[in-house]
Amino acid sequence: MEKTIPELFGSLVFSDKIMRDKLPNDMYKALRKTIDNNTHLELDVANAVAVAMKEWAVENGATHYTHWFQPMTGYTAEKHDSFICPVGQGEVIMEFSGKELVKGEPDASSFPSGGIRATFEARGYTAWDPTSPAFIKDKTLYIPTAFCSYSGEALDKKTPLLRSMDAISKEAVRILKLLGRDDVTNVLTTVGPEQEYFLIDREDYKKRKDLIFTGRTLLGAPAPKGQEMDDHYFGNLRTRVAAFMHDLDEELWKLGIPVKTKHNEVAPCQHELAPVFDTTNVAVDHNQLTMEIMKKVAEKHGYMCLLHEKPFAGINGSGKHNNWSLSTNDGENLLNPGKTPAENTQFLIFLSAVIKAVDEYADLLRLSVASAGNDHRLGANEAPPAIISIFLGDELTGVIEAIEKDEYFGKVEKVKMETGAKVIPHFTKDTTDRNRTSPFAFTGNKFEFRSLGSSVSIAGPNIMLNTAVAEALSQFYEVLKDVKPSDMDDAVHSLVKDTIIKHKRIIFNGNGYTDEWVKEAEKRGLYNLKATPDAMGALIAEKNVKMFIKHGIYSETELKSRYEIRIENYTKTIHIEALTLKDMVLKQFAPSLAAYIDDLTESVLQRKQLGIDVGCDTQTELIKKLAGYYDEIIKTTKKLSEDTDKAEAMDPDIEQAKFYHDVVISDMDEIRKYADAAEPLLPEGYLPYPTYEEMLFYV
Repeated sequence: MEKTIPELFGSLVFSDKIMRDKLPNDMYKALRKTIDNNTHLELDVANAVAVAMKEWAVENGATHYTHWFQPMTGYTAEKHDSFICPVGQGEVIMEFSGKELVKGEPDASSFPSGGIRATFEARGYTAWDPTSPAFIKDKTLYIPTAFCSYSGEALDKKTPLLRSMDAISKEAVRILKLLGRDDVTNVLTTVGPEQEYFLIDREDYKKRKDLIFTGRTLLGAPAPKGQEMDDHYFGNLRTRVAAFMHDLDEELWKLGIPVKTKHNEVAPCQHELAPVFDTTNVAVDHNQLTMEIMKKVAEKHGYMCLLHEKPFAGINGSGKHNNWSLSTNDGENLLNPGKTPAENTQFLIFLSAVIKAVDEYADLLRLSVASAGNDHRLGANEAPPAIISIFLGDELTGVIEAIEKDEYFGKVEKVKMETGAKVIPHFTKDTTDRNRTSPFAFTGNKFEFRSLGSSVSIAGPNIMLNTAVAEALSQFYEVLKDVKPSDMDDAVHSLVKDTIIKHKRIIFNGNGYTDEWVKEAEKRGLYNLKATPDAMGALIAEKNVKMFIKHGIYSETELKSRYEIRIENYTKTIHIEALTLKDMVLKQFAPSLAAYIDDLTESVLQRKQLGIDVGCDTQTELIKKLAGYYDEIIKTTKKLSEDTDKAEAMDPDIEQAKFYHDVVISDMDEIRKYADAAEPLLPEGYLPYPTYEEMLFYV
């Protein structure tokens, strides 16, 4: 008998219920104290947890354990050790100690460190993160961990994320206490990341070198039909896609990942999956797992799951919307306006902190979503522009304008939605529309950071957001800390008003795709960091370094290392793309084009030898056109090769990154222009790889 969904959900997770059942009561309480209040975990508690965790894992078929961590590669890492312990005479027992649970010792030399660690300085440590539950996958117990160097620097994404969560909690609690909220002891950031992706046939994928090596197509003329009919979005799921989604849901539910929504996205073969909110730390782990399991389940169904931000030119790319909010330890959403936002002091102060944070640290938010892949997507019709701004909607904008002018803003009455059809039930419409062109939009009780690329770890954007808001709250505390309780409402009103006046430039409710907005944003003094190399400097800008150090998120050394890692990652990505394109052109596209030119030429010669002139002139014109494309492709490919060599010979710094962006990518675009113009003129069967038409519409 199959399990029901409630029975299935979290069945492979060392959950609170399992801990409560498996641990002695005093040990369970001690562990809960660590998880809930961020207190130190004693070794005797760790030993008890290790024994219970091992017993549960073995009962569920696990033979190994691994410390699962998130190095600065953007992926996850794991080293598997078995539970077996030899006891002599060819016998073993299954053992797992608190020491093994709490600390692991992987080789740190082969992970990106940005100069923190030399190759010969190999030692690193993984440390158990008890706030993210362990789980079983592929007969292995996975233990979420942080990862640091021998000298203590963070070499991962989780450690700074946990630090940023501590920082914003500390500052939020201090503000709430000033407002008389002594009941709040902890504030959590929560995230629900919507994940977009493409599914294409696995056999098609295996024939495309560009997809294999870079994750995106470097050549490819558009199919006769794209997304212009708007018929794929929310459309009927194909049987094979529906089967994939069903299996994906079940695999994710087993791991306690609360996926809820699934549908077709705008582009052909594009889809979306969205979970319910969770604490940011757990949401980051869950999203990394989701991307991994998407790919595994896709292969079982004969698909390949593409997570690149722009795998196909000319149609929508894939993003990841980061729905971010703040909640108290008793579950109250601090970004919920309530029935009267104008009178909700608590809401307004946290809203103002977010506005201030996004305005002052927009460069960091832009940097957090910058990548070679996302550069192809930001500013296109399916993604927000590179300019960071906030959408508040009509009601909240009215509230803050009234506060700015010291006017009263009355309660907005709910309006019944009239459809004109009597049979349709009445319902009330929202007080504010949605804005899909906004990078950072308020959507009722949360902010949706919409600029993230589909393949990115959500840790980075949330580190930046948490820290920036923590800094804003810290400054608010300094203003309010000596105010008498009887004067607090007036002081908060004054603070919110001053904040709005100073930072309202970041608020924009209009169309972010227009040229007029670009000009207006420049007048307002907003950042327009169009490409990744433009944004990289934000990581080491003096004001940002000071903020990170103040809140204990990064040391100056850790920031410098991440700056160097980002440059290296960007340049290597473009370098691999350039080499792949060169290989495809010289070994596949150009020979195919030459073969067709030769066949056409032979056909014309044969006809003329037979005295048949019909079609010869037309074919001769086509030969000339194709030969012109061939010459340009070969010429520009030679230039790409030379420029790639120049780039590789440069010192690995920001100038190298800019050269790759300004010169190498320009060469690649030029090659593609001619190749994509020639491709539709080739008969079927000449190219050794599938076209857009075959990949996107024959699945």
